[in-house]
Amino acid sequence: MKKRKLGIIGGSGLYKMEGFEKTKWKKVKTSWGNPSDEILIATYNGEEICFVPRHSRGHKISPTNINFRANIDAMKQMGVTDIISVSAVGSLKENLSPGMFVIVDQFIDRTFSRVKTFFDEEIIAHVSMAKPTSKGLGECCESALKKLNISHQVGGTYVVMEGPQFSTLAESNLYRSWKADVIGMTNMPEAKLAREAEVRYCTVAMVTDYDCWHPDHDEVDVAMVIKTLQKNASNAQNMIKEIINTFKNFSIDKDPANNCLDTAIITDPKLRTKKTIKKLKYIAGRALKK
Repeated sequence: MKKRKLGIIGGSGLYKMEGFEKTKWKKVKTSWGNPSDEILIATYNGEEICFVPRHSRGHKISPTNINFRANIDAMKQMGVTDIISVSAVGSLKENLSPGMFVIVDQFIDRTFSRVKTFFDEEIIAHVSMAKPTSKGLGECCESALKKLNISHQVGGTYVVMEGPQFSTLAESNLYRSWKADVIGMTNMPEAKLAREAEVRYCTVAMVTDYDCWHPDHDEVDVAMVIKTLQKNASNAQNMIKEIINTFKNFSIDKDPANNCLDTAIITDPKLRTKKTIKKLKYIAGRALKK
């Protein structure tokens, strides 16, 4: 098994990490353009991790314009094998109140303006997304949240909308009729691309509001989101530190991301050009060497 290394993708309100040592920001070039920001390399309790602020420091990139492919490729270049994605979301259920965390295990992808694959030219691959998150990483997140006594739910479906506008009331009620748990704008195609890169992936969603469906709460606005995010930030960072300490203790032997490209690439090897193989060097180099 390849040496494990943790990567963190931080969403709204999590643009920097406190309490880390040997920190440095590194510019990483990818075949897909520039990542959201430089990659923060840092050490915590002797464990080196990588962190990328999804919207760039200061929140300069809208959900639609995030270069998801570059972010995942950059992480892979840095040796990352496991990604914890931390995202702000709206709640679609009464019991998921602002401030709660949800360990997501399913997604409904409603985005429509994003490139969703690394395999869009010449070399084609079809990875399974039946189980889009890592069970082992999810168990690690659950253990951390329990230890820190942070209110949370294990398991949940995340509807990913295009944005950047929030939902209409009709849309919000539609997603509630689907029994979805939370709604946000950023985890697709991030989760799909992580799978294509054979990187284990887990989302921890931080509830900031009740979207617009709840009759006893105001419609969501930016001020409301920021207020809850500020409260959540310390919890999120403490969770991440606990995950860094323990993620290697949780089994990933049967993770669906492990070597998933072995059964996904369909293009005849004779038709693969050196140019495309080079472009996919970090994402699929292992599988394409066979």
